[in-house]
Amino acid sequence: MRVASYMRSLGLRQSDVVGIMARNTTHIFSVAYACFFNGIAFHGINIMYDRKTIANLYNITKPRLIFCDGDDFEKIREATVNLDVKIVTMRRHPIGSIRIDDVLATPIEDNFQPARLEHGNDQNLVIICSSGTTGTPKALTISNSTKIISVNQYHLNTADVQYTSNNLDWISGILTTITSGVFSTTRIVADNAFDPVLALKIIKEYKVTWVIQAPFALAMMGNCPEFETADLTSLRCYFYGGSRIPVDVENRIRSRLSRDCLHFIYGFMEMGSVVTANFNFDQKPNSVGRLLNGIKLKIINDKGDSLGPEEVGEILINCNQHWSGYCGNPEATLKMQDRQGWYHTADLGYMDKDGFLYIVDRKNDMLKYRSILYYPSEVEAVIAEMSGVSDVCVFGVYDQIDGDKAAANVVRKWDSKIKAQDVVDYVKGRTDSQYKLLNGGVLIVDNLMRSANGKPNRKANKVHYLKVKGIVE
Repeated sequence: MRVASYMRSLGLRQSDVVGIMARNTTHIFSVAYACFFNGIAFHGINIMYDRKTIANLYNITKPRLIFCDGDDFEKIREATVNLDVKIVTMRRHPIGSIRIDDVLATPIEDNFQPARLEHGNDQNLVIICSSGTTGTPKALTISNSTKIISVNQYHLNTADVQYTSNNLDWISGILTTITSGVFSTTRIVADNAFDPVLALKIIKEYKVTWVIQAPFALAMMGNCPEFETADLTSLRCYFYGGSRIPVDVENRIRSRLSRDCLHFIYGFMEMGSVVTANFNFDQKPNSVGRLLNGIKLKIINDKGDSLGPEEVGEILINCNQHWSGYCGNPEATLKMQDRQGWYHTADLGYMDKDGFLYIVDRKNDMLKYRSILYYPSEVEAVIAEMSGVSDVCVFGVYDQIDGDKAAANVVRKWDSKIKAQDVVDYVKGRTDSQYKLLNGGVLIVDNLMRSANGKPNRKANKVHYLKVKGIVE
């Protein structure tokens, strides 16, 4: 209420935007709720972004007030030099910033009441950034009508203890912020970059019951020596989503749980909510699950024709809720959501006869070897079966004669000694298709190159591979 009153004292209106580029610290969630109380959308930006990216994004939404850590104050000030903006720091306060303590000293307005939304449920709730795996991140809107907590398979209550390392530029960070307030749970706040050892310690020490993580976090936890003695028995809801992890890694995590509570959830940021959830891992280990209530799905071919069960095509989603699109980018908005309200996900997949959805790959990731099309995820799935592999990213290395030769960056498990040739030989022994072999080679790496939201970035991994190998395409 004090932060909301401070915003009102500056004359901020519901048409304004508040910027947030900060780690999870004690008061940052009060900033989020102050925005909710005032009907003002906040624009969350990843702390890893460089000055140019920050400038591009905030020049679109033009926030009048930005909350950040002192660590990033100078970078944000330089990026917003052309904007009329005040900058509040949450910690490590440099000279020239407004301290959050000063904001918290603001008297609460008499008879304080949350604002009535001027545009009802169609009004924007938050603005976050697209993953940026296909180019410069876009500023995408999420409206108040979004069913952000509709998946109440969470069944949260006041006895729950929630934890996520994701900040307010992630939909999972926003989800945790909202659910911890709505259901009055205890929330564990850690202000560091994700550390698998610390995460395991937090879960054990505070008897965490509810976790949502990116796949890379699961892979890192399962791949550290401390996992051998980890205690995850307090968990009753463990969700992950964004990209797939090897079944072996998932089984490794599940081996430490006291109940079957590790579930993959599939969605995309533009919709702001979950599309499917897999609560049937043992029966359908490679599926992203069944549709949740209120969601419609169809799968189409390149001509736009709807396909039947077991047929691979692009996945389209319709949830009958308002989306304002990408800020300042109507062309990209129309490409993402057509005039009938269908979201074009660019994910290729199929539905089986039991109604379970399977993701095959990204539409733009398809490779071609000697005129034969194939998906890098097909090769990744084979490599992931190796007992010594923790994570993998496959991409194409172009050859004038053969086309896209499959190559891979591979992360070993902490106790594994596998070599690049072992991976090549393993794949060769598992397929008789020449185009699915690792004709481009293998590079053993400590970590995969990822986008700001943690997803493996094929382009960046390929660039790293070519640089290390000294290959010029």
